[in-house]
Amino acid sequence: MTSTSDAVNTFVRADSYVTLHYRIELTSGQAAGTVFVDTFLDRPATLQMGVGQWAAGLEDLLVGRAEGEHFMVDLPAARAYGERNPDLVQRVSREAMRDNAPPDTEFQPGDMVEFVAPNGGRYSGVLKELGETSGLFDFNHPLAGVDLQVEVRILGVL
Repeated sequence: MTSTSDAVNTFVRADSYVTLHYRIELTSGQAAGTVFVDTFLDRPATLQMGVGQWAAGLEDLLVGRAEGEHFMVDLPAARAYGERNPDLVQRVSREAMRDNAPPDTEFQPGDMVEFVAPNGGRYSGVLKELGETSGLFDFNHPLAGVDLQVEVRILGVL
């Protein structure tokens, strides 16, 4: 049997490893027009689907796409990193801050601080303001509440 084409399309699945170039631009909020990341300018990235390296909404853009595909999508905040949750802006005691940082750490507003959850997991928050007894942290993802434009070129699928 003879085939007119030896090419086999490989498609992204929910458990694939994907090598790709991608560019994420913010399209809403005060930072609209800001490029958050752009791998087209350097090395491509490799993403393991289904393990949380990307938000579920971003991974959904890839599933079913073919190796070699190049596309651009406007993604509302709710489908990307979700809307901002005011309950994730919380006060943390200075004691908890010290317990989660290397000795002699000097905290400054704007710092990203990593905390250990009671279940052993880790989570990060941005220090918004620092008081004498506590700091105000924003534990929302930095892209929560922001609409995005995502450009992707799928280079390889495993």
